[in-house]
Amino acid sequence: MKQVLNVGIGGRSFVIDEDAFDRLNSYLNAFRSKTGMGYQTKEVMDDLEMRIAEIFTESLSSRQEVVDISLVERVIAQLGMPDGSDIPGNTGYNGTGSTADSGEYWHSGRDSRPVKKLYRDTDHNFIGGVASGLACYFDVDVLVIRILFVILFLFGSFGGWIYIILWIAVPAARTSAEKCRMHGLPVTAENMRRFYNTANH
Repeated sequence: MKQVLNVGIGGRSFVIDEDAFDRLNSYLNAFRSKTGMGYQTKEVMDDLEMRIAEIFTESLSSRQEVVDISLVERVIAQLGMPDGSDIPGNTGYNGTGSTADSGEYWHSGRDSRPVKKLYRDTDHNFIGGVASGLACYFDVDVLVIRILFVILFLFGSFGGWIYIILWIAVPAARTSAEKCRMHGLPVTAENMRRFYNTANH
């Protein structure tokens, strides 16, 4: 009978079997060595662990369910390495809904495409990042959104109220994973690294 461990990943607690834990540990060590982010490596690793914890939580029916080697392999295939290189110790897993080299990724047991989410874009903000976030979400020039807000503001101050409400209601994209979702990209290690430098400004 395999030994199981209680481990903390990304601020959440999981029950994981020994083989899965060893494989995940090996992946994290390999990932750390490939980040090339210097003093920011710890923050990169924290982001990665938070994403792993999200996927584990989505995949398990309860907190008592054990994370096994097949789930760890699916997560590793989905996230990949930060420089896009081959994953050390890759078993070649290509289970249902997971294609490690096709750009698609496994999610909750089915094939899933990345879904673009609305966030405030604080990297390209003028005031609160609402206009730049809407521009990213609707894939239009940010100037168009800003002009619309000004026009609405001049004709009845609706623009100002809408802006304030969105500023309060819409979260800012702060982590690299949120940056990926804002742009409608899969939350892979390579994409997260692409946005990491701006995610902390």
